[in-house]
Amino acid sequence: MPYDTQPKASHFINGAYVEDTSGTPIDVIYPATGEKIATVYAATPAIVDQAIESARNAQAAWAAMSGTERGRILRRAEQIMRERNHDLSVLETYDTGKPYQETSVVDATSGADALEYFGGMAATLTGEHIQLGENWVYTRREALGVCVGIGAWNYPTQIACWKGAPALACGNAMIFKPSETTPLCALKVAEILHEAGLPAGIYNVVQGMGEVGSALVTDPRVDKVSLTGSVPTGRKVYAAAAEGIKHVTMELGGKSPMIVFDDADIENAVGGAILGNFYSSGQVCSNGTRVFVHKAIKEKFLTRLTERLGNAVIGDPMDPDTSFGPMVSERQMNIALGYVEKGKAEGARLVTGGARLDREGFYMQPTVFADVTDDMIIAREEIFGPVMAVLDFEDEDEVMARANDTEFGLAAGVFTKDLTRAHRVAARFEAGTCFINTYNDAPVEAPFGGSKNSGVGRENSKAAIAHYSQLKSVFVRMDDVEAPF
Repeated sequence: MPYDTQPKASHFINGAYVEDTSGTPIDVIYPATGEKIATVYAATPAIVDQAIESARNAQAAWAAMSGTERGRILRRAEQIMRERNHDLSVLETYDTGKPYQETSVVDATSGADALEYFGGMAATLTGEHIQLGENWVYTRREALGVCVGIGAWNYPTQIACWKGAPALACGNAMIFKPSETTPLCALKVAEILHEAGLPAGIYNVVQGMGEVGSALVTDPRVDKVSLTGSVPTGRKVYAAAAEGIKHVTMELGGKSPMIVFDDADIENAVGGAILGNFYSSGQVCSNGTRVFVHKAIKEKFLTRLTERLGNAVIGDPMDPDTSFGPMVSERQMNIALGYVEKGKAEGARLVTGGARLDREGFYMQPTVFADVTDDMIIAREEIFGPVMAVLDFEDEDEVMARANDTEFGLAAGVFTKDLTRAHRVAARFEAGTCFINTYNDAPVEAPFGGSKNSGVGRENSKAAIAHYSQLKSVFVRMDDVEAPF
């Protein structure tokens, strides 16, 4: 392996790497070859306790610092992250299998954007003054305490920062549990934050599977839980957090619609469909995997889409020319291939792709189904792989009803040159994150999150501050107190 992928230790607790090999070993598999590149060990109950105690012991002093001081540390970490973008991108590629062409411009850079944004915002977090005659009320924005972040495997560096940056800006401590599939990147985030001057105990990383997540979520010393994951996992975590009346943010899955009207710019619409289905080998929660294309342009759209998919460079993710890499794991690849078989069995037309590639690693072809109907499994269930379902429509009201007929509500997109229709459709979408003539843009300045079963709360933007802090009201009476006796 041309890059040192074995971390210094499995966990990062109280400002230092910590190892405990009595935990369950977790093999780290490089998706491009299927070979083991590292081993970490799941957190034992003693490790979990150590992380929580270190976070609790350090948090009050961190919260007592001025927002300016906290922000300075976050921005210093952002600068280090940008300086090390190449190494962090290489590690992300080994962790996830995503092409370096992608990780070098999206993953660590997006994490750095979050540190920069919330680092700049930390000094601006103020309360308000409410005058009530001669009496008055003032509010204080205060930290929640210890926050637990549970990450997904598709964006390990980004998610570690998307959760960590607002939590730390508000004065909280964070314990982050990466996905057991991609355990490497979050350790580097913790290391960089500490190098930037973060006090020990404020950002901790522990490894493990579901039982470690459950131990963190149910611990009474934890005040907030933020999960990125699937809806079934979200239900369990939400219920467990509710038992302890904890603050919760849930960023869950989707089966998002993308509507292409007959006046759309075909090149842009095809580009959006590619970004919304095949970027990261289709492993993006907000993907627009139900592509409703107007009947008048359907065949033109499919022809151009197939042509452009032919330009995908499938190969070694470390090759800068590679634009489409393997899936994250053999299990995830087999899940996606299973959905391809279901699509065929249900009578959908396989336009292109649909097979595993004859090479080492977990590669499957970019896959497009046409003539898909709303009741097919491939149009109802989240696949989380490079499988696009193209559905026909003719009428706006009809397609809006069909687009919204889903338990999910994470994202939605529309392609049209009609300005009023674009905004009308966006307003009618039952989704938290919508796009007009684009898809899957996720700047840190904009709120990101879903409605319906796709989650609760928002990540990024000013909105995230409300989810990592609480308001205290203080009533000040300037005159005498009147009491009945």
